[in-house]
Amino acid sequence: MPGVKEAMLARRSSSKVTDAAPSPAQVAAAVEAAGQLADHSGLRPWRVIEMRADGISRLGRGLAEADGAKEKDVEKFVAKAHRAPLVLAIVVSYAPKHKVPKWEQEAVAAGVAHNLSLVLDDEGWGVFWRTGEHTRAKAVKKAHRLGKNEELLGWLYVGGVPPRGRKPRGKGRIRVSEHLSTL
Repeated sequence: MPGVKEAMLARRSSSKVTDAAPSPAQVAAAVEAAGQLADHSGLRPWRVIEMRADGISRLGRGLAEADGAKEKDVEKFVAKAHRAPLVLAIVVSYAPKHKVPKWEQEAVAAGVAHNLSLVLDDEGWGVFWRTGEHTRAKAVKKAHRLGKNEELLGWLYVGGVPPRGRKPRGKGRIRVSEHLSTL
C-alpha cells in the first residue's frame, strides 16, 4: 500500500474535472483527516465551507461584485465559478488576542487546505486550488458569510478526473538542492 510520501509525490493539480464529486460524507471524512496536523495550542483556527450548485453560484456573484462587473457580465463569473461540481472554501478563523500570532493561525489553515487536497487527490478526485485578487474582497467575504475574525484563503475545486487519465505534472519534481540548505 502506498504511503504518504508516495501520495505527495504523485499529487498533481487537475485544472479540468468532470461533473462527478465526492459525497458530503466523503468530504466530511476528508476534512477529518486533513485536520490532523500540527497546530500550536490546538486552536483549530480554520473551517471549510462546502459549496455545490447554488453555493457556487453565490461565490460567482460575489466575485463579480468584487470585480465591479456589469450586470451582463455576472453570468461569466458564475460560469467560471462552476468549473467544478464541488468547491471547498478554506477559511482561517482567527482566535482574537491569542498568544499564537495570526500568521501562525493562517499557516495552520493553509496546512489543512494542502492536506485536504492531498487526501482528495489520493482518493482519486481531481483537485485544484484557486486564489486571486478578490479572495479577500468585502463582497466575497459577504458571499461566504464569514465572521468578523475570519478571512478566506482560497478555494479547492473538486471533481472527477477526466477519462483520458492524468497527465504527468508539467513542472516535474522540485530540485531539492534549490530548497534545502544546512546551517
